[in-house]
Parts: sequence; C-alpha cells; structure tokens
Amino acid sequence: MAGMSAIWSAIWKGRVVTGVLLILLGVWGGLVPFVGPYFHYAYTPDTAWHVTQARLWLEILPAAAAVAGGALVLVSTGRLLAALGAILAALAGGWFVAGMVVNAIWPHLGTPGVPAGTSAARRALEELGLFTGVGVVIAFCAALALAALSRPHPGPGPTRRRGRKPRRWPTGSRPKSPDRQRQCPARRRGFQTSPQLLAGFRQAAAPPGSAGRRATPAARRVRNGDAMADPNEDLTGSSSWP
Repeated sequence: MAGMSAIWSAIWKGRVVTGVLLILLGVWGGLVPFVGPYFHYAYTPDTAWHVTQARLWLEILPAAAAVAGGALVLVSTGRLLAALGAILAALAGGWFVAGMVVNAIWPHLGTPGVPAGTSAARRALEELGLFTGVGVVIAFCAALALAALSRPHPGPGPTRRRGRKPRRWPTGSRPKSPDRQRQCPARRRGFQTSPQLLAGFRQAAAPPGSAGRRATPAARRVRNGDAMADPNEDLTGSSSWP
C-alpha cells in the first residue's frame, strides 16, 4: 500500500513539475518578442511591444496554447483532460519549431523577420530562444507529462465491508475448518489414500441397506476407524445381499 502511494505521489509530482515548466515556457515564448528588444534580443523589427501578423501566428498563439496545456496538466483531476493538455502543449512546441518552415512554404502568416544580432553566436541564441529552442523544450516537457500520465493507476487498497468487524478468537480456541474436520483418518495420519480406500470410506459412511450392498470386512474396518486397510483389497462390497 505504501509503495502504491509512493508511485502515485511521484506521478503527481511529475505532473506538477511539467505543468509549471510548460506554463513558464509559454510565458517566455509569448513575452520575449515584446520585451527582448530592451536587451537587443529579438527578431526584426527590433521594437518593443510591436505586434505583427507573424508574431501573432508564430509566437503569441503557440505560447498561449502552451500555457493552456500546462494549466490543464497542472490543475486537472482527470487523466484524460491532463493528457489532452499535454498533447496541446506538444503541438504548440512543434509549431514553434516548424512555424518558420511552414511560413517559408506558405507565406500567408506575415514576415517573421531575421535575428537582430550582429554576430553569428548572437543570431544563433536568438533563433534558439525565440523559436527552435523554446519549442523543443516545450515538446520535451509535454512528452514527460504524457509519460507520467500513461503509468497505470495503482488503485485503492483492499477495503473492508463497513459494519462488520473481524471475529477474534482466544488463543487455542479457534475451531477447525470444515475441511480439516472432514479429513479421513488415513490422510490425517499421513498415508496416501487409494481409490479403493476412498470407495471403502464412502461405502462405510453410507447406511447399511441404502445401496443394496453388504459391507465387506475391509469396509467395516474402515468404518471402525482402521485406516491401515490393504489398498488392493476390495472395499466396495461387490457381493449383494442374499
């Protein structure tokens, strides 16, 4: 029971961590195009709080989807709704990565511009921080959330019916089970019972005239409690009454 609780606690902690990371990454992806120009970290046009069509389709909308998916992973009580949130965040991360390529093939999303940095390293950092890198990290966190949600639920522990308490017997006074009481003498003494011996027990236990047969001497010995009858001896009482 403790192990199951630990597994479920680990799953819940994984959901919390990935949900918070998805929300933070979505906020970063949506705000950095507007506040990055203050630090000379942006795509052209290098102007703070400047909304363009390309920024709307390629950065703001996927960032909002990542935030919504992370919130579903974080606060949802059902596993299906949380999984839908993780899938939404994964799609948002994929759009951060592939949006520029889609816009190059189908140029109806606006002009995204180019990195505003002057050096190759600065341009690479702007590409990673605004599009490719943040998209990959969002998709990775969404995959972690899906992995945590795909683990089987440990389920509740064994429950006891209400209103009924287990009976407590004093030491040494608990009655024997019916199976132990019905064991034949030979089995209680540790002997192997043969089919003939079992047939003799059944014939000995039956009333003398019920089956129309006469009890043989071996069957009478069995009835009297002697379990050391010869296994090869006929205990079925094949002879009939005269």
